[in-house]
Amino acid sequence: MGDSLLLEAGFLAVLVAPLRLLRGGSPAWRPHDAVTFWGVRWLLFRLMFASGVVKLTSRCPTWWGLTALTYHYETQCIPTPGAWLAHQLPVWFQKLSVVATYVIEVAVPLLFFAPLRRLRLFAFYCQVLLQVLIILTGNYNFFNVLTIVLALSLLDEEHVGRWLGRPRKRHGSAWPPSLGSVLATLLELSTYGLLLYWTVRYFSLELNWDKKLLDSKVAFTYHEFTTWLRTVTLPLVGVAFLSLSWEILVAMYRCVCVRGCFWKLWATLQWAIMATATVGLFAVSLVPFTYIEHESNGKLWPGIHRMFGAVERFQVVNSYGLFRRMTGVGGRPEVILEGSWDGHSWT
Repeated sequence: MGDSLLLEAGFLAVLVAPLRLLRGGSPAWRPHDAVTFWGVRWLLFRLMFASGVVKLTSRCPTWWGLTALTYHYETQCIPTPGAWLAHQLPVWFQKLSVVATYVIEVAVPLLFFAPLRRLRLFAFYCQVLLQVLIILTGNYNFFNVLTIVLALSLLDEEHVGRWLGRPRKRHGSAWPPSLGSVLATLLELSTYGLLLYWTVRYFSLELNWDKKLLDSKVAFTYHEFTTWLRTVTLPLVGVAFLSLSWEILVAMYRCVCVRGCFWKLWATLQWAIMATATVGLFAVSLVPFTYIEHESNGKLWPGIHRMFGAVERFQVVNSYGLFRRMTGVGGRPEVILEGSWDGHSWT
């Protein structure tokens, strides 16, 4: 899984990394950058959404019982000192952690394509929080660091500039606020409210005041989940296509705004090449993405399947799904080394 992600991210880096064939007058920022970065965001979405979905489609009893983390910290390949500490946490907190994992991996990735900047920032910090916690409690080499790098595609120049100590841009604080800002705030608060409401409803979150803990359990069936997945898979593809189309149109407009006839043509040529490459990658990625729901996979245009078959051996697009089933439920396997001087008595 990690090698597949590295291959796909490496190929996307070819599109994202700036190519300075012509330096004179060429700005550091390129009009088509938002299009290629969208490809990175789409990879992050497929990685996280599929990782959350497969935990439930696998019918693993520990994921459905929210008890997976009561085994995970102890039975994973290379536990860390932080894993030992996490393993000591009470069961109700372990179950609540599984609920949070589902929310971050299944629900929050939908915000990657949100029109509001603050929702995308919220999604970014949720993903980073999850990956940092995994790093502290397990050793998975570069995988989690690479996922954090992919999550950077959710940020904008202004937010990164604040990390680098650049002065914050001053925005007018007119009162009363404009209708657009009011609607944006209402949409943002509604999103958080719905996220909390559906989490409480579908995981039956309930405070137990006597025991001073938070009870949780899965409040939907496997059939209900697969029906939901069948319903949303192709619409998610449609939302992603609209998001990509918007980025392409905005990039085209920015090419028109470039000063100088030659640089305008040069920016438009780069835009055409990168937009075509991104649309092509998006198209072929639909095949491995819809592996999570086979009926949706069968509804894809046959030409997309042929395109994917032509590039499949290069692994430029892949299917993902981390921790499909929790291993080591029966206990952590231990390696026992024995030695003998005479071949009869073993120590």
